Order: sequence, then structure tokens, then C-alpha cells
Amino acid sequence: MTGILFLSHTHASGPFRVGSHHYAATLARSGADVVHLSTPVSLAHRATGRVDSTTSAALPTRPTRDEAGVLHVVPRTMLPRPYGTFRVDRALAHLGLPTRYDAVFIDQPLLWDASVRALSATLVYRPTDLYPDGVKATLQREIVAAANGVVATSDEVLSALGPLTVPTIVLANGVDVDHFATAGDEPRPPLCVYVGALDARFDWGQLGAWARAYPDVRFAIAGPDAAPPAALPGNVDLLGPVDYSSLPALLQTARIGLLPLSEDPLNTGRSPMKLHEYLASGLTVVARETPVLRADGAIGVFTYSDPTTAAAALVAALAAPSPNQGGIAAAAEASWEAKTRALTTFVRELHGA
Repeated sequence: MTGILFLSHTHASGPFRVGSHHYAATLARSGADVVHLSTPVSLAHRATGRVDSTTSAALPTRPTRDEAGVLHVVPRTMLPRPYGTFRVDRALAHLGLPTRYDAVFIDQPLLWDASVRALSATLVYRPTDLYPDGVKATLQREIVAAANGVVATSDEVLSALGPLTVPTIVLANGVDVDHFATAGDEPRPPLCVYVGALDARFDWGQLGAWARAYPDVRFAIAGPDAAPPAALPGNVDLLGPVDYSSLPALLQTARIGLLPLSEDPLNTGRSPMKLHEYLASGLTVVARETPVLRADGAIGVFTYSDPTTAAAALVAALAAPSPNQGGIAAAAEASWEAKTRALTTFVRELHGA
């Protein structure tokens, strides 16, 4: 593959790095010409405050090439997708970018339109979340019907698509091992950290319960738009968004990485990227158990299913060796380079099918 287009749900100018960013960067470093087009930012989003003025001002208005060589495009529109007249092919042509690629990967159903199928002979759908209903579910069905193959981030995400007639593969999210590599073997202090979105998928109640039960343990919560529903104890620090470049320094001060997932059904199929980033940074992990997240003491992953087992999981994690050498070794096997090799092999086999 030499010319590749990613149609992604998340732009690269914010605090989050998602799978499409890492795949795009890895492919670009290998010599591919990669364009990464993310969900348009609409005038309606800006007018209603869903995208604040600071975030909007930080977004590139023209295609911008990053240090890996990926060309990032964040379209501006009047109306949010899928409303209005936005089409991917027209947006690319307007910017003087190619409208034909060796492969197109789409993970954002809202970017589907009739033009996408014609952008490449090889269209791969890469679902990362569950879409049980609504407009995304409708668009997802159209993508699946048109795609040459499906690369899902978990078995649950794949099975939710129903019976498929095209080749499929499950590739869980990975980790930039070099970025999160840890040095030193001194035991970490009793600091628990969470990095990520703080929306309905985050369990504020469980965080508060841990903090009240263990006042000598500190809890650092990093993510934008923190809005806890109730006051939190003084041993909880809300850090706000932390830039990806600064994450290793934060994680390597901590002993435990938290994944306090709520009972939101969308958590069922999530493949949290933070799992491997925590492990690569030498943290022991405490996570709510899901079909994707399972306990594995050998690599320092402890899970819970209710408040009682949540307390026990945290106690066990605090007593585990630090840094977590088993986790570091496991994360090395989940590098984005390894994931990208599997992805490109899958696509080559599609060409031969």
C-alpha cells in the first residue's frame, strides 16, 4: 500500500491519540503516503459550544503534515455530519488532494457517503465502538454492505455487526512502546492515575468510593471536561487534559492505572488503549471486568465486578510488585508496529481474495 486514506472519528490536534493516528503514523514512517481526514467541525458545533473557541482555534484550517509524514485534514462545515452537503471526495478535491487510494480505512460512520466507495478498490471498515441504534447504526450497516473487509478492535464489536460475508479480523488497540518506555526499578508511591475521556463511560461513583476508603492513596484524574456528579475527597486531583507528549512523565510517577468503567453498555466492547499504555509505563492495572478486560495476575491486571471486588482489586494491585515488569513485557508484544504488520497483511490478502 502506498496511498492510504483514513476516515476517522478523532482529529490529532487534541489531547487524545486513537488507533487511526497510530496506524497512520506507522504506515507513513514505512514510506506510505497517508492522509488522515477526521470528522468535520461544523459551524453548529462552534455556535452551540460543543467545540469551544480555544479548541476550534487550535485546529488546522488547511492540510497539515505531522512529523511522521501523515497529512491531517479537519474539514469545516456548516452543519454536522451526516447532515448538509459535505462529501469526502469533494472535500479532498477542493484541497487538491487525491481522490483515489490503494486502501481506505473508515472508523467513523458519520463520514460515510456515496463517494467513499469510489475512493479505492479496497475499503476496510475498522469499527472501534458499539452502535446499537441511531444514525451511526444505520450508516454502519451501509458501510458493512460496501466494505471489502472488517478490522474490529474486539470480538464484541465484531459480533455486534451480525453475520458477515467479507473477511474479518480482530486487532485490539496497541501501544507506542518507545513513547511509554519506563526507566528505573524503584517502587512507585501509592498514586493511582486515570487518563482518558470523562463522559458517561467513566464511573465517578467508584472513584469516590476508592478515595474515601483509602485516604492515604492519591488519585490523579486526567481528561477534559471533568464534571463529577458529587464532591470528591481531597485525595483526588483533577488534572484536566494532559497532552500525549506529557503522558509518560505522568504515568511513570504512578503505581496503578485505573480503568473505572461505568455500566454504560458501550463499555462492553471497548478495547482501551490505556490498558497497554499503563502496562508499558510499568503500572499495575485495576479495571472493571468486561468481555474484553479480564484479570491476569501474571501481567498485573486486576479486575472487579462490584464495589466489594473493586476494593479487593485495588488492595491487591497496591500490594503487587512495582514497577510491573510482567506488564512491561506484555505491552511490548502489543506495539503499533506489530498491529500495523497484521493490518497490512490482512489488506494484502484482500487483494488476493
